[in-house]
Amino acid sequence: MVKIVVDTYAWIELLIGSEEGTKVKDLLEKADEVYTPDTVLAETARKFPREGIDEENINQWVEIITNSSTVIPIDSAIALEAAKCDTELVKRARNLKQNSPSLFDAIVYATAKTKDCRIVTGDEHLKELSEVLWIGR
Repeated sequence: MVKIVVDTYAWIELLIGSEEGTKVKDLLEKADEVYTPDTVLAETARKFPREGIDEENINQWVEIITNSSTVIPIDSAIALEAAKCDTELVKRARNLKQNSPSLFDAIVYATAKTKDCRIVTGDEHLKELSEVLWIGR
């Protein structure tokens, strides 16, 4: 059974129709279960007004996400796991001399751990995790 969590990076690539987005589409079609943390909806919607995308298109894109996946709210299990994941990701970023990952990265990672899923991403902060299905360049 293929279970995946799709992060903001992956959804954006799918929505803009990039080469990475084609990889995301293929993974979505093969997955038995697809999850999106609720914070990913907000982060995705936040990106597009900055780029001049109108609200109607943003609404359509958010609808694509909600129709293509189960949106997962942060509950106590994910919140506690996100705290652990954040510590791990911050330590990894320091060791790799990367900028600090966001709490959103930790929530995606925690969702994958609590749902026993793989993460579809191109985010460098998550790249080397065993749970990751890498779509980045």
